[in-house]
Amino acid sequence: MKELKKQHKIPSKKKFDHPYHQVANVGEHIEVLANHGDRILYAWPEKDEVRELTYGEFAQTVKELTVGLAELYGQGAGKKIAIIGETAARWVAAYLAVIASGNVAVPMDKELAHEEIAKFFDVADVSAVFYSATFNKVFAGMAKEKENLLLLPMDDSAEAETEKISYTELLEKGRASDHPYEPDTDTERPCEYLFTSGTTGTAKCVMLCQRNIFTTAMAACASVDFNPDDVIVSVLPIHHTYELTCTHLAGPNFGMKICINDSLRHAVNNFKRFQPTALVLVPLFVSTMYKKIMAEAKRSGKDKMLQAMAKLAHKLSFVGIDLSKTVFKDVRNAFGGRVEKIVCGGAALSPEMIPMFQAFGIAIYEGYGITECSPLVAVTPYYARKPGSVGPACPCCEVRIEGTETNDKGFLTGEIQVRGTNVMLGYRDNDEANEASFTDDGWFRTGDVGYLDDQGYIYITGRMKSVIVLDNGKNVFPEEIEEYLEDIDLIAESVVVGREEDDCCKLVAVIFPNYEKYAEMSETEIRTEIQKTIAALNKRLPSFKQIHKLEFRKTEFEKTTTRKIKRHLVK
Repeated sequence: MKELKKQHKIPSKKKFDHPYHQVANVGEHIEVLANHGDRILYAWPEKDEVRELTYGEFAQTVKELTVGLAELYGQGAGKKIAIIGETAARWVAAYLAVIASGNVAVPMDKELAHEEIAKFFDVADVSAVFYSATFNKVFAGMAKEKENLLLLPMDDSAEAETEKISYTELLEKGRASDHPYEPDTDTERPCEYLFTSGTTGTAKCVMLCQRNIFTTAMAACASVDFNPDDVIVSVLPIHHTYELTCTHLAGPNFGMKICINDSLRHAVNNFKRFQPTALVLVPLFVSTMYKKIMAEAKRSGKDKMLQAMAKLAHKLSFVGIDLSKTVFKDVRNAFGGRVEKIVCGGAALSPEMIPMFQAFGIAIYEGYGITECSPLVAVTPYYARKPGSVGPACPCCEVRIEGTETNDKGFLTGEIQVRGTNVMLGYRDNDEANEASFTDDGWFRTGDVGYLDDQGYIYITGRMKSVIVLDNGKNVFPEEIEEYLEDIDLIAESVVVGREEDDCCKLVAVIFPNYEKYAEMSETEIRTEIQKTIAALNKRLPSFKQIHKLEFRKTEFEKTTTRKIKRHLVK
């Protein structure tokens, strides 16, 4: 990748009219789905075969579930209904039906400890839960302790000693009802609760309305060149608003086909099975795939040739010569052979990845978002990408920088603040957090630090919460240094922290070496080489950014379900 370090420029693409439909609420969204008719919306592996569901069938299911919920509670009851489980068409149908019936959807992380799920239910005042088969026993037990919790198992064979209505029974209730299908059109009422990452003691309950959800989905449609013929494999956890908005709300607006990955272990096999043209991923997935590609090339003695050909392909792409489908056929096959674009968000992506993947014939569109902004704030538009930037603000919002310092490029650096239709209604029952999260003139404080260039493109340099304040008053954002460490092949993962030593704060790099890639080297050899490489790196860094100490670990860092390292656990 070092050969491409100074070649961040990438070929431009012509802007064109997008074939998507403007929708403002869940009812309009469901009608767009219905109008796609017999096109395939969802495909998923089930045992030894692939199951499929058309847009028309899915839309009808959502309408029947909506009426079924209205039969239970009355239209517009405002009940808080959780949805938890693996990615599935039924999960998305339940989510849309809860909102359409005038209730509040509460997507839950399926990786949460059962005790935390119960506590979050209390915080959100959850009265019913849609859940997959893996949670049958969990909720059968929980319902005994929570008398008013109605179980809505999405697996029809689920058993419970307390009151339950299966997914199929709810559909039948909707079909048999005289209650008219009247989807909720109130775009300002709270219709979704989301929990920010953290334990029950630190997580906050974000309230979104339909205006937040659908203007953000429309911004995603406008910014990424999805089209009706695209095939996408859904890889990320569905409860996460990034995956839910970009893949399962924006994607179907075009009429594209969504294939469901049933396990991260099966991702490569499902790429080969479904042959996607587009993917929505986090940086760790992209970098892991890249490292596997390069490790395989090294094993076959072709790593240097691959680097050289990537450099040549990058240059030739500016004169319209595309080598990707011939020279890099094996690389592309790792993604199924047809991937043309990857939307990448959720954390910082090494800028060098973008020209490298461009050489492979895969365009990466880096984005930026936060749960409180539904989540999209910015994405690099397909027709004007800048590697290293997450793009300009999306059509649903505007961004400003609040600060007093300028960087070496002459741009104001400070906190990134957002105002727009994507910004949440607020945190539920948390006046203190709401007051702290908004400026006096109504802008949301993201807690992220960065700058805007002269074209309005956003560059993120760190988190206010992770900033390390040195004794000389200098602020160091560990993400900046970790970006350098990411370029060292011997290092798989790293976190930079500030430690008090000799009565002053010093920078320490906690490192998980790339044991898998360098299995032929002893641990002592790996550590020695890393120390030499970082000593050389320190000579290129300003004195206050130099790493004073290394600590090695033998296991990966603990991560969130979206594969972000839990930095707060690294002491």
